[in-house]
Amino acid sequence: MASLSSSFQISTDRSQLDVPLIYRFLSEQSTWAVGISRAIVDRAIENSLCFGGYVDGRQVAFARVVTDFSTFGNLVDMFVIPEFRGRGYSVELMKAVMAHPSLKGLRRFTLATGDAHGLYEKFGFAAPLRPESLMERYFPNIYVS
Repeated sequence: MASLSSSFQISTDRSQLDVPLIYRFLSEQSTWAVGISRAIVDRAIENSLCFGGYVDGRQVAFARVVTDFSTFGNLVDMFVIPEFRGRGYSVELMKAVMAHPSLKGLRRFTLATGDAHGLYEKFGFAAPLRPESLMERYFPNIYVS
């Protein structure tokens, strides 16, 4: 676990993740995954590069990158729990993501955000240069029954 500030620690060790916390946040508080099942969260974590952010051993932040570790990465599920927001933890978490050796040199690194453009712009993310070349299948309420 690397120290990024006096109290905030970041680790990619999946065994340290508080998966119940991640599941609760995503399924109940996120704007993008409300209703997601625990099984899907477990499978997503298992198949991604995950970053946990901790204060005094308690997980307070999370980010996940879906990647082939060679050419492409997609940042998803990044959050800081509400009571720990406003302390710069999202910036520290992004610094750790961008500095990770397995994510260096990717040809394309993507993300989707509805409200945190300013944060991601600090790390070089921008609107697609050629939006006409991008397509998607998107089902925003897939987890809500």
